[in-house]
Amino acid sequence: MGRSRLRVLNEEEAYARCYASRDDTVKVVRVEPRRPRFPTRVSGEELRLLFVERLERRDPLPRP
Repeated sequence: MGRSRLRVLNEEEAYARCYASRDDTVKVVRVEPRRPRFPTRVSGEELRLLFVERLERRDPLPRP
């Protein structure tokens, strides 16, 4: 039978378990969550298709 965990380890406890004791060179920091992105009017695929259409409408380059 496998061992069962009584509780989930936090990052600091997991680091200590993997790397033994921690010295002053290692510091656990909290990162702020990312801000939500602003809504866009077109998707990336729509933007790509509009770009392809625009390229196709261009005059061909004159040959020297």
